[in-house]
Amino acid sequence: MGFFITFEGIEGCGKTTQIRNLADTLTAAGHTILLTREPGGCMIADKIRSILLDADNHEMQPLTELLLYAAARAQHLAEVVVPALESGSIVLCDRFSDATIAYQHYGRCIDRRTIDDLNRLACQSTRPDLTILIDCDVSTGLARAKSRIAAGSGPREERFELEEISFHQRVRNGYLDLAASEPHRFVTISADGSVAEISRTIAVQVLGRIKDGSRAVC
Repeated sequence: MGFFITFEGIEGCGKTTQIRNLADTLTAAGHTILLTREPGGCMIADKIRSILLDADNHEMQPLTELLLYAAARAQHLAEVVVPALESGSIVLCDRFSDATIAYQHYGRCIDRRTIDDLNRLACQSTRPDLTILIDCDVSTGLARAKSRIAAGSGPREERFELEEISFHQRVRNGYLDLAASEPHRFVTISADGSVAEISRTIAVQVLGRIKDGSRAVC
C-alpha cells in the first residue's frame, strides 16, 4: 500500500508551490509519485471543479456546493487516488476532505455531522496518512491569490477569493482547530518563511514519516 499525503491551507498560502516542490524532492529520492488535486484530478471531477470555482455561480447554495465536492471526491478517489495507492505510489493531493470541513462547516456553517457523513460516503476507507497544513495570515494569502489570478491566462477560478475576509478567517480558524484535534496526522507550518525554507521543513517531515512508516491512527 502506498502513502497518502494531503496539503491544506487558505487561498494564497503557497501550498500548490510546496506540493510541487515536494513531488520533485520525492521523485529525486527514487519514490514513485502521483501529484493530484481537489476538486479535480480526473475528467469528471475537473468538470465539477469548473462549476464550483466559477465566480459567475455566485447564487450556488451551500448544500449544492457541499454535494458537488462530495461527488468530485468520490470520482477522484475511485479513478485516481485508490488505484495509485494500491500500486504502492506516494499520492500527493492538493486539498482533500479537511478542506470540506474547513470551508463548508467553519466557513459556510453547514452542520458538521452532515459533512462527516458525506466525507465517509465519498472517501470510504481512504484517509490521509499525513496532512501538511500551511498556515497563512488571511490578508496576506488573499492578496497573493488575487494577484495570481489577475496575472493568469486560464479560467478565473475565483469564487472563493471573492468571499468576505471574515469567511476566510473562519476557514483558517477551522484548519487550526482540525490540526489541534489530530496532531498525529497534521504538521502545521508557517507560511512566513521563504519558499526554500518551507520546502526544506516539509521535506524533512515527510521523508522522516515515510522512512519510519508512520501513518495517522484512524
